[in-house]
Amino acid sequence: MSARPHYRLLALDIDGTLLRSDKTVSPRTLRALRAAQEGGVKLVLVTGRRLPAARRAAAVLGPVDLVLHNGALIVEDGQVLRCRPLPRAQAVQAIHIGRACGADPVVHAGHRGEGRLVLEGGVEPSNTLLAYYVERSHPDVVQVDDLVAALSGEDPLQVMFGGASTLMDRLLPLLAAEIVPAVRIERTVYPESGVGILDVLAPGVNKAEALAFLQRRWNVPAAETLAIGDNWNDREMLHEAGLGMIMGNADPELRNLGLPVLPTNDEDGVAVAVESHILRM
Repeated sequence: MSARPHYRLLALDIDGTLLRSDKTVSPRTLRALRAAQEGGVKLVLVTGRRLPAARRAAAVLGPVDLVLHNGALIVEDGQVLRCRPLPRAQAVQAIHIGRACGADPVVHAGHRGEGRLVLEGGVEPSNTLLAYYVERSHPDVVQVDDLVAALSGEDPLQVMFGGASTLMDRLLPLLAAEIVPAVRIERTVYPESGVGILDVLAPGVNKAEALAFLQRRWNVPAAETLAIGDNWNDREMLHEAGLGMIMGNADPELRNLGLPVLPTNDEDGVAVAVESHILRM
């Protein structure tokens, strides 16, 4: 009988994966992750979050490397290792397309991980997802009179749209038809609440590509990588890892793609994976 794979790299999404519904890490998951790290396993959080928000979520874990903005920014040992910004021309196109569809654009900026959110005016109160997101992002929110003019400096990291799934479903094909392949569009969906997020990124930017970059840097093959996620922006990363696993709270369509399904984030799904495939308890 062949030996079970030995995983030396653990790549975790944050929201809906590492974090429970109450945005905390369970004691069991924390114990499992610490045991894995003590055993020599490299841990990296791979998320759509910006640096300030990811650091808050990861604080309980101590120092940890981060892939942010779905791969546009990589932080290693607390320092920005790589930045792949969205060219201004494509960012402006995305803003115009989104507005024409009735969506509110939010620009993520800061090549050194400042995590600035730049928006023109306020957010429609009816867009509860985006209003909540912006409210939780203070003091990093910058309101400007002209969003396009505000892009005259450095290229942004991404343009984000969030809101009702019906609106995001209308916007996605419009963006795809007009500016793909000059950009990458990542989709995050929350079927139970009827909302979603679209992230417009530089071409080639995604979680799988960023993880592959770190695998080469850290000399860890894909076969020795365990990746766990819960949404569509995790899909490629999960397929290309040695073992990719989906959280039980993921979109049912995502759970039906043939990858192993874990318990939910409120049922210690990450701990179950780490205990079974790394600690082998």
